[in-house]
Amino acid sequence: MQTSDSFSGLVCTETGDEYDAAATGPSDADAPLDPAYDLDAVEWDAETLAARPFDTMWRYRELLPFAEPVTANEGATPLVAADALAEEAEVGSLLIKDEGRNPTGTFLDRGFSLAVTAAREADAEVVAHASPGNGAQSAASYAGLVDARSYGFVPSRTPFPNKAMVNVHGGQMKVVGGRYPDALSALHEQLKSDWHTLQEFDNPYRHDGAKTIAYEVAERLDWSVPDWVVVPVSTGELAYGVYKGFSDLVELGLVESMPKLVAAQSVGCSPVATAWEADSDTHEAWNQPDTIVGELEIPDPTGGSLALRAVRESGGAAVAVSDDDALESAVTAAQSAGVEVGPAGGVALAGAWELADEFDEDDTVVVVNTESGTKNADILRSHLMGQGV
Repeated sequence: MQTSDSFSGLVCTETGDEYDAAATGPSDADAPLDPAYDLDAVEWDAETLAARPFDTMWRYRELLPFAEPVTANEGATPLVAADALAEEAEVGSLLIKDEGRNPTGTFLDRGFSLAVTAAREADAEVVAHASPGNGAQSAASYAGLVDARSYGFVPSRTPFPNKAMVNVHGGQMKVVGGRYPDALSALHEQLKSDWHTLQEFDNPYRHDGAKTIAYEVAERLDWSVPDWVVVPVSTGELAYGVYKGFSDLVELGLVESMPKLVAAQSVGCSPVATAWEADSDTHEAWNQPDTIVGELEIPDPTGGSLALRAVRESGGAAVAVSDDDALESAVTAAQSAGVEVGPAGGVALAGAWELADEFDEDDTVVVVNTESGTKNADILRSHLMGQGV
């Protein structure tokens, strides 16, 4: 593999044992693998980074694994001030990190840039994974850049825009009756050809793209950190990735401290939040997932333990919110801040309201909107119709 100079390989998140850069799947300890770097070799300072255009996540190339990435200019998303929401939450400032501005409208583009690069470096002709929807669209887009065949297994409830755009990008879509676990099972049962995995954590690079969100937030705040960062949690890759990004910045001396990380989930599928309330380091699979927020309906997240680690070590919290509160929060953000927040981002906003009593009046709170609201415009509109609007 053509890796960056500072990349030192993959390590087990449980034992720290080292693995080859081409490894996929869990470690021998049955834990996810994580890209590791020689931070002493990274010569970053605020002046050096300020001289680079703020255009893609690859401006942080020294702390990304590949020398020649597959990229569609993902990253460099705006940090939008939501003054009305800050006033309502009684905090100093509330900012929305709008990942809906990525090429396919989701934060997952950051991770699939890396995952598909890894597949290309492995000379893969076929890539595949199961997804609630956004991932299938993103993977098809990036696979198309390297002329690889892409298979996305999605549950039947996947929004039509995701299904349509998988095909528009040239990907193959397999719609499976049931929910996300059924799509994941079908992937392994039905796809007979040799394929390179793009599944979160089985492909050990996806969550490493998410860490660049932390880099961008800190830089946009003049190398300070917010008091709180609230993220919606599905697979755990976003929570752990953001935590890893801020940890890097602390170790590099670019920031002094870590923000408190809040993991927000829907009450209809909240294995991480439930484990947090039980003071457990591990989650239990959710038996009967039922939330309208399909992107977060992951009953047994591979990165659940890593998300819990991120929350605990940052001094944060995990919360579960109702679907109605999530949709209402997404609509409110659209109407008061001009940001087209998706239902998953609405869960994060509702999570912020849930913890509002924990915030100080001068706190800075960053909420990550993970997807464009246009992907689920019908759900958001139906919420309004239910209110007689």
